[in-house]
Formats: sequence, structure tokens, C-alpha cells
Amino acid sequence: MTATVFDVINPATEEVIQTVPLAGPAETDAAIAKAAAAYETWRAVAPADRALLLRRFAAAVDNDLENLAQLEVRNAGHTIGNARWEAGNVRDVLNYYSAAPERHFGRQIPVAGGVNMTFHEPLGVVGIIVPWNFPMPIAGWGFAPALAAGNTVVLKPAEVTPLTAIRLGELALEAGLPEGVFQVIPGKGSVVGQRFVTHPAVRKVVFTGSTGVGKQIMAGCADQVKRVTLELGGKSANIVFDDADLEMAATAAPGGAFDNAGQDCCARSRILVQRGVYERFLELLEPEVLGMRVGDPADPATTMGPLISAQQLSTVSAFVPDGAPVAFRGKAPEGPGFWFPPTVLTPDLKAPSFTDEIFGPVVAVVPFDDEADAIRIANNTEYGLSGSIWTSKVDRALRVARGVESGNLSVNSHSSVRYSTPFGGFKQSGLGRELGPDALDAFSEVKNVFISTQSA
Repeated sequence: MTATVFDVINPATEEVIQTVPLAGPAETDAAIAKAAAAYETWRAVAPADRALLLRRFAAAVDNDLENLAQLEVRNAGHTIGNARWEAGNVRDVLNYYSAAPERHFGRQIPVAGGVNMTFHEPLGVVGIIVPWNFPMPIAGWGFAPALAAGNTVVLKPAEVTPLTAIRLGELALEAGLPEGVFQVIPGKGSVVGQRFVTHPAVRKVVFTGSTGVGKQIMAGCADQVKRVTLELGGKSANIVFDDADLEMAATAAPGGAFDNAGQDCCARSRILVQRGVYERFLELLEPEVLGMRVGDPADPATTMGPLISAQQLSTVSAFVPDGAPVAFRGKAPEGPGFWFPPTVLTPDLKAPSFTDEIFGPVVAVVPFDDEADAIRIANNTEYGLSGSIWTSKVDRALRVARGVESGNLSVNSHSSVRYSTPFGGFKQSGLGRELGPDALDAFSEVKNVFISTQSA
């Protein structure tokens, strides 16, 4: 059977940079069978030896970091600074979870008549479906804890951004991971991803992507009571109170909204500003947005690159039609590439630009009256992934943080993700938690064993 192929395009130039074969049903089934066979060996590897292999994998990533970063610049249009951070994040996540095989402890629970113990048992084969917006880190967030817990992994990168995932698969083998333990198979979601859902040997599916597709995966996995972790959409709020350091909040806001050209589930794409400082905040925000440098992502001076595709450019453009309430916008290159300028809107609360996930460099700024009003507006969405709160009052920060329905919040910061802390969403932003110690539990089952000490 001859596999179909896909032309991988540089979104900054629209040039084909590589042609990649796409796996079909037969190739997918073969990869799953190989992973199932490898699982019997991998789960039995001594904890210290599994930890050493993960550290070697991390070292291989570190040695190849610049190559991985340059691949991501060409394939995904990420700025070179971001791409280097992303490759480093894969290394750091692997190093973090390399400690897990020797430290993911069970418990001894006091009971009458014997000894009771719990064990963390791996699930088996894990299918991981990675999106195009952050191909490297999101892949690492899935495969690192899965491998550490003793599972084998088959990973499907997004069709449009497969190159760094393919390279990570090669680095795993170079580091000494056994054949079949970590495989990367590019392919269509309707083929490879769907087979992860239906194949009985796949015990868990990890998916990052749209809420609509996540619902389909969850429904499909229900037929086999298959475990899922879902990280889905977001429409996060950036709440700025009148007692905040406005200059700091305005300086940070473009990074929170426009990082990766706004193609980020955690993007603070709704800025809520207390009414008394609303106009002043916009005055401070304008030069920050106009000063953004949009262009060649390989240039270290660039602060924002292109959108991923012509389709995404069309989607984002539809949210800013002629006559849209544009407060101000930056500049973007003309000519080849999928460029869209960083754009600030001042819409009403029912406008699609305020309610819907845009996944592009468009942010909506609206006023609010008091804490209760800010929390009400922030929570008036089906999503609950991330967000920020800007205030100088600790009591206010805690009240609002407890009131906002979101899985990840930052105070006086836009930092959402650390590999040592849990990451995931409320409501329709997802199910389960990635990263931190919580992820290990998501890739294992708890087995309870009671041993009687009663004499005959």
C-alpha cells in the first residue's frame, strides 16, 4: 500500500520545505501493534534504567536544540526565540519526569487483619494527538510522563507541522529507547487519530485541539471506557483593576494576547479594564501594540510571526470585517506569507470577537465596573483555561482568582505554564491535567493489594 504525502509549507514564505508521507489505516495499526509488543518489555525495565534512558533522551534533545528550533521556525512560523524556548521545554520536561520512575510511590494503608498496599500500574499503549500551534512542547507534555509511567506511545503530529515531532522520534532512538516504545506517525486526524479512538490496544488518548473535535474523541472513547486527557479551546480574560500598575499591565498585555500570533489556547484575548482607568489603559496599550515587529520569524528582533496557513488567515480575518470597532492595529508584511497585524478591538460583550475563540492576533478590550462585574464577564463563556488578574491588593487577587472559573490563573503576570505544576481547563476547555505530578496519575492506574496476616 502506498502512503499519501503532504507538502509541508513555510507559513512565512508559502514555500514547500518538505514532503512527508502520511500513514494510512494499515500503517497506523502496525505502529499500534509494535507499541503493544514493546509495552511488555518497557513496563518491566527497572525504574533506574528507565530514568537513565529518559535523561539520555533529554540530553539528545539538548544537543539538537538549535536544529529543532530552526525546524520550528520554518515549519510553524514561530519566532526563533520562542522556538528555542520550546525545544528547551521538551528537554526540561523529560528531565523532570526522568525522576518519576523511582519516585512515583504507592502507599501502605493501615487496615485490620493484614497489610494493604497500592501500586501505580501503567495503562499500556497511549495515543497522543498534537496540534499545530505548539508542536514541540505539547508533544513533550504528553510523551514524557506517559513514558515515565511505563507506557508506550504512538504520537500523531498535526499534518501541517510534523517536522519537529519526526525529529524527536529519531532522537528517542538515538538516545537508546527500545524500538516501538516511542513512535511518531504523521497522518490525518480522521485516519490516525480516529484509529487511536477505536483500536482496543490503545488504552488512552491524549488530545489537544478544538473543543468540537475533543467532544468527538471523548464520545468515541466512551464505547471502550477508554481514558482521555483533553486540552481544548480557550477565551481567557485579562482583568485589569484600577489599583494595578497600569504601565506594567499595558506593557505585558501584547505578549499575553499576541504570543505565537495569538494562536494559543491560553491567549488573553479578552482584556477587561475597570471603567475608571479604561481610557488610560488604551492610551498606554497603543504604543506597545504599534511597536510590535511583525515579520521574518528567523530574525531575533521579530516579536510576532505569521499565522499557520491561508485557512487560518481567512478565519481570523472574518472576525475583523470592514466597519469592525478597531481601536488601533499594528503593521504586517505584504507579499508571500500568512500575515495579520496585531489588532485591538473595542466591541460589545455579544460580538463574536469577544465571545468566540479567534486563534489569531486579535484582542477585545471592554470596561467593567467592580469585582463582581469583572468575575461575571470573565465567566460568561463556555471556556475556562487560563487568565490573568492585575491588582496591587492581595485580598482582591485571591477573591477574584477563586471566583474566576479557570484552571490556570496568574496575578500580575501572564505566565500560565510550568512543567512542575498542573495545567488544564474548566468547563469546555478540557478534561484532566497535564504537567506536574498530576500527569503521572493520569498515565497510570491505582492497584490495591491486601495481604492477610491472620494466622491459620
